[in-house]
Amino acid sequence: MMTLEQQVGEMMMAGFEGLEAPAHILEWLRAGRIGGVILFARNVDSPAQVLRLTHALREAAGRPILIGIDQEGGTVARLRSGFTESPGAMAISACSEDAEGYSERVSAVLGAEMRALGINWTFAPVLDITHDIRNPSVGTRSYGNDRERVGLLATAAVRGFESAGVAACLKHFPGLGKSLVDTHVDLAVISGPVDDLYRTDLIPFRRVIQSGVASVMITHVKFDALDSENPATMAGAVVEGLLRDTLDYEALVTTDCMEMKAITRYFGSGEAAVRSVLAGIDVVLNSHTVEAQTAAYEAVLAAVQSGRIPLERISESNRRIAAMKARFAGEDVERPALSIIRSEAHLATVREAARAGCVLIEEELNAKMQSGKDAKQIFPLPLGLGKRIALIEFASAMDSEAMDVTGTTAFSSIVRERLPEVSIFSIAPGTVPDAVGQATLEQTRTADVVVIATRNAHLNPAQQALASDLLTEHGSKTILLCLRNPYDAGVLPARAFTLFTCGDATPSLEAAADALAGAFTPSGVLPVPIGAGLAVT
Repeated sequence: MMTLEQQVGEMMMAGFEGLEAPAHILEWLRAGRIGGVILFARNVDSPAQVLRLTHALREAAGRPILIGIDQEGGTVARLRSGFTESPGAMAISACSEDAEGYSERVSAVLGAEMRALGINWTFAPVLDITHDIRNPSVGTRSYGNDRERVGLLATAAVRGFESAGVAACLKHFPGLGKSLVDTHVDLAVISGPVDDLYRTDLIPFRRVIQSGVASVMITHVKFDALDSENPATMAGAVVEGLLRDTLDYEALVTTDCMEMKAITRYFGSGEAAVRSVLAGIDVVLNSHTVEAQTAAYEAVLAAVQSGRIPLERISESNRRIAAMKARFAGEDVERPALSIIRSEAHLATVREAARAGCVLIEEELNAKMQSGKDAKQIFPLPLGLGKRIALIEFASAMDSEAMDVTGTTAFSSIVRERLPEVSIFSIAPGTVPDAVGQATLEQTRTADVVVIATRNAHLNPAQQALASDLLTEHGSKTILLCLRNPYDAGVLPARAFTLFTCGDATPSLEAAADALAGAFTPSGVLPVPIGAGLAVT
């Protein structure tokens, strides 16, 4: 029989720095002060190291615990080097055939590798619908703007994760696609009638919930029509009302990280935790500091002891947590061997999906060019024909703290290995000085084909300006390669071809290089509009 202190501890989840668990985390697990941990890239070095870490955590607890991680695939993935990377949601959605199958198979690969590491909870998939391309945190993490397709592919992803023995988590309920503010940075507010949610954002959540899912994560966005005072995390109208009563959801509900500035700028860690529990939250997640984790635990415990939080509210959450642990965290659940990680079968699955998710558009400019006497074939690249080919890559820059790491594999390194005859010019993240632009223009002026690889130029004025200059300069001999969001194509000048990867995880970058080399012909279809202005509905 757990004490009240341990029942409150079951509802707390904590993160930490380092490749080994610090002493306070191990002590909290022994004492029942926390019911689980969340891992980030900062905790990951190799498969063997992660397995040792999760074993140490479970051994300290002496009971089943939840070990979570953000392993969506694509842009947000904490397990990269040494693990199987996968294309993300938008790339999966771009598959013109069997997208549902790709979604399930790719998620099953990620799930199997997490299970082998002793991780039993992934904070995925993302169900946020693309409403506005200015949204800074969703992008290629979204399956697109078709609410039915989002629900279909997310349902398949849940099947993949959970069939592999890892609990899935729908996020970010009830949908943050209309937000123009990253909740890592500040509190976002979405206005408009509740009917808008029922008509769009709730459709995929309803579908997946009806099919069954282990958990749901609540966003820190404030929805004025539901609660004008509190973010959804602390709004009973969202958790108990919309999610549980309206959508009839009965399983576990977690917060997003309570140390995001959407919370910390307006609430103390302790009060925020109390309000979230009162709203119906089961797991309070503090990813970073001992101070926030301690404040949350102590405040919730004190609120129960004073009667502010009814004891039954704690008991309800403990029942849901116990049910999820029984299914996914029990020691009797078999874990695959580490040898499955980056197995040839896993790599083949993600490579096939990445290729299927590539999209190629031949622009009107190229059609006109091909009708003239001086027509030149530039796609696939004219390799081995003595032509000068230049690649200009805007190097990776993370667009949101959600990405966690400082970058992904550079496309130029893949091209350098596979297509050594291509001249490569890399442009560092951040503001692009005029001198860089002029130098690049000069060096590429004599090229027969120019590939311009952008990453979210539509959100980066400096990148957009230089990419526009390059496209204007080279025009009919350019291939625009959108390595992140496809929306760059809608704000940049004409070119001969546009190739979309819908994300820049390693398999998608490799697929792009293969497509340029003519190893396959992209057959994907964009799951979002790109030329209809800044906002889409």
